[in-house]
Amino acid sequence: MTDSLLNTPVKLGHHTLNNRVVLPPLTRQRSAQPGDIPTALMAEYYRQRAGAGFMVSEGTQIEPRGQGYAWTPGIYSPAQIDGWRKVTDAVHADGGVIFAQLWHVGRVSHNALQPDGAAPVAPSALPALQAKAFIETAPGVGELKQPPVPRALSVLEIEALVGQYAQAARNALDAGFDGVEIHSANGYLVNQFISAHSNTRDDEYGGSLHNRLRFLREIVEAVCKVVGPQRLGVRFSPLFSGTDQDRVYIGLVEEDPHHTYIEAIKVLEESGIAYVSIAEADWDNAPDLPDTFREAVRSTFSGRIIYAGRYTAERGERLVQAGLADLIAFGRPFIANPDLPQRLFNGWPLNPLREEGMYGGGEAGYIDYPTYCD
Repeated sequence: MTDSLLNTPVKLGHHTLNNRVVLPPLTRQRSAQPGDIPTALMAEYYRQRAGAGFMVSEGTQIEPRGQGYAWTPGIYSPAQIDGWRKVTDAVHADGGVIFAQLWHVGRVSHNALQPDGAAPVAPSALPALQAKAFIETAPGVGELKQPPVPRALSVLEIEALVGQYAQAARNALDAGFDGVEIHSANGYLVNQFISAHSNTRDDEYGGSLHNRLRFLREIVEAVCKVVGPQRLGVRFSPLFSGTDQDRVYIGLVEEDPHHTYIEAIKVLEESGIAYVSIAEADWDNAPDLPDTFREAVRSTFSGRIIYAGRYTAERGERLVQAGLADLIAFGRPFIANPDLPQRLFNGWPLNPLREEGMYGGGEAGYIDYPTYCD
């Protein structure tokens, strides 16, 4: 497949990417404690995968309340910014392009992860019934826990959070990232504002879809002022059906997901941002996104479109060939194959994914997967 469409350059914002293979944001829970600080081990992990045309960091919380899983990195303290600089330096030394994913989990957290053991924050005081938070129970050991009932944010607090997204974007540039992605998927904070299931507010941030999209609009506008639209992407997970499986839950299914997310993408189009990333349902036997939705995304949005799901190179290439996608993200295969682009382009066999080391731990299952020539 050396003549694969995935192995062709493409413009993304200010960058010309070498290929169309993306390392998407993948939570690996390897930050140093205390302080949730990125490490040299993380720098090596990203460096190994810098052959991707484009990379997005794992979700990195914009403030302490934004954490829903033990050992995930932040991007709000000087030590965290310094840690991320080691990562971006390593990626850039190998010719890679990397954006930081700005993350706030909202209600998908637990008192054990919150400052002073407080309740998590959310648009409304409605608990996340399907999702689980992950808390540390001893050094290097933890468990999945049901999130408690969150506390509804005040309007002033929402405005302050918009400012924290902008500051996190500033921190990302200071850390050497080439841009940022706003995490608006998977049932986390921005998604909680968008969803009628989790947002029952009766003020300017709730009620109509236009109001439920206000938080997203304000964050996009604030972050654009910091990084510029060409250094900004947004990720959505427009599910058309759901699942009850632990660790597989990736968001909320709206009454009319097509309308909800096309309206959300119109917000992005108005701002002129570089890309939209669509995380598809990826559990066993999950339904594919409707073609009508893919076509509507393309006709609505003039920037680059990234799809992530259980893609093979062939399936991803078909989507690019059809003009419905510009880049394809590969999650699990990229964990197990640091040289994934070359394996895809040359038809080389893939390493199998090992479940141990997926979340937390050290080098095993993280940076010890061999390249094809090893």
